Amino acid sequence: MSVVKNKNIIVGVCGGIAAYKSAELVRLLIKQGAQVQVVMTHSGKEFVTPLTFQALSGREVRSALFDLDAEAGMGHIELARWTDLILIAPATANAIAKIAHGMADDLLTTLCLATKAPLLIAPAMNQQMWRNEATQENIKCLSRRRAVSFCGPAEGEQACGDIGPGRMEEPDSLLNSCLSLLSSAAKTDYKKQRLKGKCVLITAGPTIEDIDPVRFLSNRSSGKMGYAITEAALNEGADVILVSGPSALNAPENAELFLVRSAQQMHDKVMNLIDSVDIFIATAAVADYRPVKKFDTKIKKNTDQLTIELVKNPDILTDVAALPNKPVSIGFAAETNDVESYALDKLQRKNLDMIAANKVGETQGFEADNNELHLYWRTGLDKKTGIKSKKLAYASKKQLAEQLIDEIVLLFVK
Repeated sequence: MSVVKNKNIIVGVCGGIAAYKSAELVRLLIKQGAQVQVVMTHSGKEFVTPLTFQALSGREVRSALFDLDAEAGMGHIELARWTDLILIAPATANAIAKIAHGMADDLLTTLCLATKAPLLIAPAMNQQMWRNEATQENIKCLSRRRAVSFCGPAEGEQACGDIGPGRMEEPDSLLNSCLSLLSSAAKTDYKKQRLKGKCVLITAGPTIEDIDPVRFLSNRSSGKMGYAITEAALNEGADVILVSGPSALNAPENAELFLVRSAQQMHDKVMNLIDSVDIFIATAAVADYRPVKKFDTKIKKNTDQLTIELVKNPDILTDVAALPNKPVSIGFAAETNDVESYALDKLQRKNLDMIAANKVGETQGFEADNNELHLYWRTGLDKKTGIKSKKLAYASKKQLAEQLIDEIVLLFVK
């Protein structure tokens, strides 16, 4: 049975050319057995007529905040209580800005404030509007809220002729995000602090390897995945230790936080803490190499070429997994190509219990709010056989973190 069957879902339609895709989205949700109420903004009705959505959903489209018939019983509050999920697709830059700042000047934004249901936002706008600093600040603001998730935007050619990020995700992708979000919410209802009494150590973020007082080697990791896993583990009652490289994120409350800078510092901190740990999850993007020498003063541009000698950093995950009484050891493999091959090699070579692999590049993986993971784990002692796998579909990192913790609990916690 579909997880959306008999669920009450509000589909918010804002003013954008992608609104035509929302008709197919409503059809897919209805086909899955959902009860769908479409709420349109005034601008949304300029692109698709309410009659289209009424025919698909079997319900009169709502748009007016001050509807005399509906508001006789405080209709907007009743609707906010009725829904199990609000999905805004398309979500314009204007709608995102209003929701981020708590505005409630139409029915849709009022519902977002008045409900306890999760909110799934599918951005759709011109690529430059998406990249604008104001929009990105609003996205970051909403991403920090527990009940808010994002799906997209995708990249490609836009109606205006531009090419770049800002296209609304396709209806089937949005349906999958709804399924994942509602599935996670359903699991939360019956979770019983399954990691209570367990200590989980998580590494997150990048490391920084200094070259001189102003230059360093690092990578594009934001720490979002590791911080999301920290929150998911805390929600399951675990005692969580977070060892983080430099990150702009606020650490989840109740986690024991240790801030480090370099790979060596992260290695030393982890090895000092590991004895009391039951589960080790290594999400940090640790630098493989560091400069042999750190210059005391800024290197001057005196020559056409500059050679910096590098030395290999200690491998934190390998050293943890090699301990006589090692904790459950879970690694991440962020690859640009041959993802499965590299992930399986890392799983076996480092004696890991599980590895979570994902492809990274200019537009996915690092720094993004969404991702997809492919999990691999061994089912026996033979390192060459008994490998199982499971794909976690494209979703917000918060959702992926919850799904990953679910898998860890099912496979490794007794």
